[in-house]
Amino acid sequence: MTLAQLIPLAIKISIFLIVFALGLKTEKGDAVYLLRRPSLLLRSILSMNIAMVAVAVATSALFDLPFPVEVALIALAVSPVPPILPKKQTKAGGSASYSISLLAAAAMAAIVLAPLAVGLAGAFFGREAGISPAAVAKTVLVTVLVPLGLGIAVRMFAPLLAERAARPVSILATALLVLSVLPVLFVATRAIWELVGNGVAVALAAFTLIGLAIGHLLGGPDPENRTVLALATGTRHPGVAIAIASTNFPDEKAVLAVVLYHLVIGAIVSIPYVRSRRTSNAEITL
Repeated sequence: MTLAQLIPLAIKISIFLIVFALGLKTEKGDAVYLLRRPSLLLRSILSMNIAMVAVAVATSALFDLPFPVEVALIALAVSPVPPILPKKQTKAGGSASYSISLLAAAAMAAIVLAPLAVGLAGAFFGREAGISPAAVAKTVLVTVLVPLGLGIAVRMFAPLLAERAARPVSILATALLVLSVLPVLFVATRAIWELVGNGVAVALAAFTLIGLAIGHLLGGPDPENRTVLALATGTRHPGVAIAIASTNFPDEKAVLAVVLYHLVIGAIVSIPYVRSRRTSNAEITL
């Protein structure tokens, strides 16, 4: 197996283990938290899957961005929550139950909503674009639904084992992810650097900041829910975004670089929000 084949495999394994570790710590009923709160579920879909698609389309239509950036923004806007996000959301003072439930709900919703949104965006720009529900389902099953379900099952039937294994598995998975992603970012640096002067950094930062604002506003009166939805709206699943982009525009290699650097830029620009929410939620708890 070559290094080019080994790195994507290692990334998939690390994400699988990260979500499996989340499942090991998931309390009974967390995964269906949103099903008992239909209003919050609808606002979550509105924030992530409708408002941000409109933002991405409007940004691409109004500004003269490089084509790979336009593709990446729309692909990110229709993608679900990234598997590594719930840990960040809870550290920022967000609701753990909502974080886990939104991870599962957004993954399932993406199977239907992502192909629909991609088709509508393609029609708006006069281009043929689409992705099958099966292709989206494959990615979210492997990276979200299956590992989360397995982790929850282990916790249900062997709670002591789950308690002991959660932290070591999480540490191993995070280390493997960092080691796997760094070479990809290094190789993609040249591609992304060629786009820096064309507004890519500003566009990616704006995408995250607008997402934070929309999610915060639609999160409702509960400050913990606001924190979770804000971070979920501004950050998206890179695997689904890359699958959408590569299916429709396989020759646009720079899209991969833009999607990956969105993770970095998004994490940086969201730091002030995370810190402010952590402080605010701590004061409310006291």
